[in-house]
Parts: sequence; structure tokens; C-alpha cells
Amino acid sequence: MSNLRKFKRKLMLGAGLLAMVASSNIYAAGTLVYCAEASPENFNPQLVTSGISLDASAVPVFNRLVDFKLGTTEIIPSIAKSWEIDDSKTAYTFHLRDDVKWQSNKNFKPTRNLNADDVIFSFMRQKDANHPYHNVSGGQYEYFTSMGMDSLITSIEKVDDHTVVFHLAHQEAPFLADMAMSFASILSAEYADAMMKAGTPEKFDSNPIGTGPFTLVQYQKDSRILFKANPDYFGEKAKLDRLVFTITPDAAVRYAKLQKGECHVMPYPNIADVPQMKQDKNIVVDEMAGLNIGFLAYNMDKPPLNDIKVRKALTLAINKQAIIDAIYQGAAEPAKNFIPPTMWGYNNDVQDYPYDPEQAKQLLKEAGQENGFTINLWAMPVQRPYNPNARRMAEMVQADWAKIGVTAKIVSYEWGEYLTRVRNGEHDALFMGWNGDNGDPDNFFSVQLSCDAVKGGSNYAHWCYKPFDDLIQQGRVESDKEKRTELYKQAQVIMHEQVPLFLIAHSMVYIPVRKEVKGYIMDPLSLHNFNQVSIEK
Repeated sequence: MSNLRKFKRKLMLGAGLLAMVASSNIYAAGTLVYCAEASPENFNPQLVTSGISLDASAVPVFNRLVDFKLGTTEIIPSIAKSWEIDDSKTAYTFHLRDDVKWQSNKNFKPTRNLNADDVIFSFMRQKDANHPYHNVSGGQYEYFTSMGMDSLITSIEKVDDHTVVFHLAHQEAPFLADMAMSFASILSAEYADAMMKAGTPEKFDSNPIGTGPFTLVQYQKDSRILFKANPDYFGEKAKLDRLVFTITPDAAVRYAKLQKGECHVMPYPNIADVPQMKQDKNIVVDEMAGLNIGFLAYNMDKPPLNDIKVRKALTLAINKQAIIDAIYQGAAEPAKNFIPPTMWGYNNDVQDYPYDPEQAKQLLKEAGQENGFTINLWAMPVQRPYNPNARRMAEMVQADWAKIGVTAKIVSYEWGEYLTRVRNGEHDALFMGWNGDNGDPDNFFSVQLSCDAVKGGSNYAHWCYKPFDDLIQQGRVESDKEKRTELYKQAQVIMHEQVPLFLIAHSMVYIPVRKEVKGYIMDPLSLHNFNQVSIEK
């Protein structure tokens, strides 16, 4: 080989090594890699409800007026340093910090700190149908609408730059806890104005700036999200320099990456892999009883699912225990109510529907469906804490329904499209679930099953039943916890009788973490917070 060729070869090898170093540099000290299960829908927590979208926006990038103490549902100050509630409990005054700095990006450099105008903008965008940003990026505010916030909040008063008052139409028992939820994140009015003037308002939602512990640097769809620590964060600064979400939909691949050290934390492992994980000296498996519910929703707008006898028949035909054994590997409790048994207001007197195919056939006959029918059964394409394998679960339900003459055709889409289509009501029956956001029963019932939630798009059963809705609305305005408990217990009885959903399970949640990760705390609300996490070799 000539000297020139040798030189060129060495140059190429050197360039290759440099490229490898550059590509692996993202995993250097001070960087945590999280193997995320899916891509976010966008980066505005007002517009999303999926866990990954909130993990990638509300948690690292944004803040709320108040927050939950990490690992609990205790309300603590955040952007608001203090607050007061008037005697009527219909006016909440929030006193804002004056040192909350906005981040910047290539599109925008802020000229001021966060103030009352940003708070008003963040809520009025969701409330006011005539707001210039209301319809931007689809204009669907599931949480805000489903919780009745559009009618609850009558006005937001700016007292001065650092004082705002929320005026409510009536008392709302969970209001303060609701203000700590992701949909209540505070966004920059100044940035919104700049993007609107530039003719690119959608960038406001896809290229966010916030006030949180991390700043979004880069997003490659279906590949990677890169955050860096925000040096101007008003709270306790992040211990990491960089945070990387590497999008890895397959749980087996996430596990392989965790074993190799290519990621430090992974969500939603295959349950069958957990015992092996616990034997690995390099992995710590955190676990917690989830504040969750996995369910199968029957769309009332799609006959014959609007017939209660048909819904009961389909419910009786499903072997729930077989699902618990096969899909959850026993790491779940069969659900008989919509809220988990660890939550106050749970009605233990409700008796679950048995597995009874013969009674199911009789009910179909009474409903005029003795010859059966065909139904589309939608299965999520991703693992969730409340459902580790929706596709396999759909196959089991498909087989059970076939025994009573019902043909189920399994349908699935990419996660973002799946969510969009179910919000539009295209499904007949679908697998979905819910993770609690604030520890209050209202967060389950109102967001998922109220009449407002039908309009908001998160009531997947499209079930608006006045006797039930009246009870949960009373539960929201009643301040006495014992009285609220009785109202929710009555609501659970009605829900059981009407069968809008087949309730599957409340599952254990497992988070495998590399041993070098220090300070990670599991969140009962199922979000993943890396603000105070560090990497120690």
C-alpha cells in the first residue's frame, strides 16, 4: 500500500473515530438517557393527554402556578409563591414570583420575566373560542373542556403584574389540585404574539419555550428528543447537563438498551421480564401500585352498543381473570370500579360482573342480536402502565366474543393517529386507560365520563348519563369530604349498572433504572421527573 493510500486510510479511520465520539458524546457524563415508549403528539401540555406528551413537555419544560411535591399529591408553591381563597371559596388569588425567567430559542428572545399576562393568556386561550390562539394546532383542550373549566372559570382578573385572581362560578373542591395539573402549565404570551405576527403560530406549540428546569434543544420525530439544563431556572437547578428521550416503542428493545447502558431509565417493561431484571446487579426495579385503570370502552354512538343488554352481554363474555393472568402476569388487581381501591371514595360494596358466556348469549337474544354482529375492536400500539399489551388483550377478547357469536375485527394505528381518531369517535370499542393526575376521584370521573368530557373528546364511551353526571357534578362543588365520598359511591353504583365500560385492571407499575442513576423518585401520577436526578459512575 502506498504512503498516500496509508495516509488516506488513517485519515478515514480518524474521521470515523471522531464521528463515533461525536455521536456517543450525547451519552457522556451528566447526560441521562430515557428510553421513551412513543413520540409526543406535540409540546404543548394544554393540547395533549398522553403520558409521553406530558413527560416531554409539562414536566421538563413548563411550570404551573402550584405543583405537586415530587412523589406525592401534596400541593406546593411553584410560579405562585403564595395564594389565598376568599370566604365564598369562589375567588383564588395567586401571588406570582417576580424572578421566573422565560427560556429562548432560535425563533424568539424574551424581553421580560413571566407575569400576570402570561397566566391570563394560558387559560383564556383554552376558555375563549374567539381567542386568536384558540383554534391553533387543532384547538382541542381535552382536560380543560372535560373538567368543565370553560364554565367554571368566569373571569381572571389582573390586579398587577404579579397578582391574578381566578373568579369561579361556584365552589370547586378540587380546584387547587387541578391547577397543579399539566393542562394548567403557564405559557408565554409574548412568544405567542411574536409567532402570530410572524405568521407561524403553530411553532408556539411545536417549538416551545417555558420556565422549567430543562430547555428543548432538538426533536427528531420517532427518534430522539434532546433537552439541556436551564441555567436560569428559578427553582432548584437540574443536576443533569442534558436529558435525552430516545424513542423506543418495543419493550424488549428498551430492555436490551437498558442492559447495555444505552439508556438509564425505561418505562413499561414486559411483565415477564421483571423477575430477570430484579436479578441484574446493574438494574434497580422501582415498583408501586398504580393510581390507574385499564378499560375497554363501548362507543354509545355505534349501535348496537347503545343497548345496555348488548353491553352487559359483551362484558359477561370476557374472561377477566384470564386476562389478568396472561397479560398482567398477576401484577394487577381486577377492577370492579373506575377508581382504584387505594383512592378515597372507592365503593367496595359493588360486585363485579362474573364470567358467564351463557348469560351473555341470553342477553344478546333478548336484545335481538341472537345471530351476533361484527364490531371493530381498537387496540393501542404502545405499552401503558394500565395495559402492558393491548394487542394480545384484544386477541383474547376477540376469542371470547366469538364464543357468543360476536365477530371482532382488531384495529390499530400509530399512537398519535390512534388518539386523534378515537377523539373523533371513529371506534366501536377500544382499549384505553387512565392514570390519576391529582389524587382526587373527580379527576377520574369528570375527565373520562362526564357529559362535558363527551364534548372534550376524552369520554371514549360517549356516555352522557344525567343521573351519573348530576352526582359527579355535586361531588365537585361539595367541600365536605364525607359527603363527596357518598356521592362518588352512588355514582359507582350507577356506572356499574349502565356498563359504559368493561373495567379490566388496576395494575402495578414498574420502572427499571440503571444503578448509576441516583435520586429518581417514582411518581404516583405516572409522570417521569428527572429534575433532581444525577448519574454517578
